[in-house]
Amino acid sequence: MIDRVLAACDGACKKNPGPAAWAWVIAEDANGGPGRWAAGALGTATNNIAELTALEELLSTVDRVPLEVRMDSQYAMNAVTTWLPGWRKRGWKTASGSPVANRELVVRIDALLTGRDVKFVYVPAHQDGGDPLNAFADEAASACAISQQSVAGVLTPEQSRLLAVPAVTSAPKKSAAAAKSASSGGEPRSIAAKYAGTCGCGRRYAAGERIAKGPNGWGHVDCAAGVSSASGA
Repeated sequence: MIDRVLAACDGACKKNPGPAAWAWVIAEDANGGPGRWAAGALGTATNNIAELTALEELLSTVDRVPLEVRMDSQYAMNAVTTWLPGWRKRGWKTASGSPVANRELVVRIDALLTGRDVKFVYVPAHQDGGDPLNAFADEAASACAISQQSVAGVLTPEQSRLLAVPAVTSAPKKSAAAAKSASSGGEPRSIAAKYAGTCGCGRRYAAGERIAKGPNGWGHVDCAAGVSSASGA
């Protein structure tokens, strides 16, 4: 039996929102046998929903064994490793008091993580010589977002061998807002929006709602510290 199952998950969205899909892959099963993968169509959704759904589907499917999850979404990584404890403590509110975006997904993921040994590893997307496990999930999600046909399969022994390699990692790039968030131990500094607008995640915010500046401009506080582009978008 292997010490830790190696896995990757990714979401894809063609436009944001637009045709979306999720995918996950495990290099080997817990007994060292060939791995498997799955990709599911989401219809029209945002990239953040696709990324979180990919993680939920992975955790729902894989046995409760020690797991390493490789992801290229800074938003999803921050949501489950940094922001989630504070959200839960505040009754699923952000630091500014706004409702947590995609709350139902985050709550379900929180329950799936309870009592599990899960190691999250950030890997850069779309890099020459990048992490092959994440690249497999990225390609599967992107293809499914286009076809909107859910698919699944079993890896060949050769694929399992090629994908079961050490993660190619790098520190997530942070915007100035994210850097301020990290130094203060919380979410980015926010202001009240003078006018209604659209966040980088594709959802609208209202005049007077608390917003913060992130890599895609002004938007929801919980998105500002790391909204990543959808894989294959």
